Amino acid sequence: MSAVVVTGAAGMLGRVVVGELEASGRRVVRLLRPEDEVATEEVAQPTVLGDATDISVVSQACEIAHRLAGGGDVGVVHLAAMPSPGVRPQDRVFPNNTAATYAVLEAAGRAGLRRAVIASSISALGFAFGRADLRPEFVPVDETHPTYAEDAYALSKVTDEATAHMMQRRWGMDVIALRLPFVGHGQRLDRRLAEAAADPGALRGDLWGWLHTADAARAFRLALEASTSGAHVVTVAAPDTVSEIPTPELLARYLPEVPVRAPLEGFSTVLDCHRAASLLGFTAEHGWRTHDRSGVVPATTRS
Repeated sequence: MSAVVVTGAAGMLGRVVVGELEASGRRVVRLLRPEDEVATEEVAQPTVLGDATDISVVSQACEIAHRLAGGGDVGVVHLAAMPSPGVRPQDRVFPNNTAATYAVLEAAGRAGLRRAVIASSISALGFAFGRADLRPEFVPVDETHPTYAEDAYALSKVTDEATAHMMQRRWGMDVIALRLPFVGHGQRLDRRLAEAAADPGALRGDLWGWLHTADAARAFRLALEASTSGAHVVTVAAPDTVSEIPTPELLARYLPEVPVRAPLEGFSTVLDCHRAASLLGFTAEHGWRTHDRSGVVPATTRS
C-alpha cells in the first residue's frame, strides 16, 4: 500500500485529485486549513489541519502517510496556493505561495519521500496577467520558453519551479512541476467558453488553453507514478483551445507576428505537451467539442 499527502485537498481540483489517487489504491492524507469546508463523507479521511507554509504541519502529514503506507512508497501532491494575483494583495500572494512550496518540499525531503508533484501554471510565462502587448517568442509554447513575469503570481510559480530543482538537488527527491492552464468542467468550463466566445482576444494571455479537471487529476497521478528521475517542469493541456475560432485564425488575428514552429491545425492547443507524453505517458482525453463536459469523469486506474 502506498500513501500520498495532498495539500489544498478541499479545493475544486484537490478533491478530484484525492478521488483519482484513492481509486488507484492509495491512501491519502489531506492537509487542510481549519476554515476549509469539507463534505460529510470526507470527515473520516485522514486529515491534518494547518497551513502548508508550516513545515511542522506538513511533517506531521508525512508521518501519518508513512504509517498508512505500511512500508510502501509515500509521495506528496502540493496544490495549496493563492490562485491569481487578484485574490489577495500581491505582496501576500508571492510570499504565501513560495513559502508553502518551500515548506512542503523541505518537509517531504526531511521525511525521506522520494517523489513530489507540485502545481505550477502556464502563468509562469508571464502573459496571463502581464501587459497586453506581451507576446510569446514562438508557438507552440513549450517549457523552454523564457518567462516574462510581471506579477506576483507568475513570479511565485517561476520561483516554485526553481525551488523544485533546488529541493531535488538538496534531497535527491524527484520533483515534477505540472504547468497547468485554466482547469475546469461543468459550469466553470461553460463560463470560460462563454468568455472566449464573447472576446477571444481577452484570453490571448492564457493562449486559449484549458484542461478538464479529470485529466488534470490523472496527470498528477501519472506524475507520481512516472519512472523518470530528477526535477522537471511539464506542461499539460487539453488537445483543443477554448475558442470556437480555428487556431490558425486565432494566431493570425491576435498573434500575427509570432513565429509558428510546428503545424497547428483545426482547434489544436497552442501549448506544446510533448514532454508530458514522453515523461509521464500523459495525453489529455477530454476536449470540450467531443466529450460531455457536464461533470467530472469518474476516476479510473487506467493510464
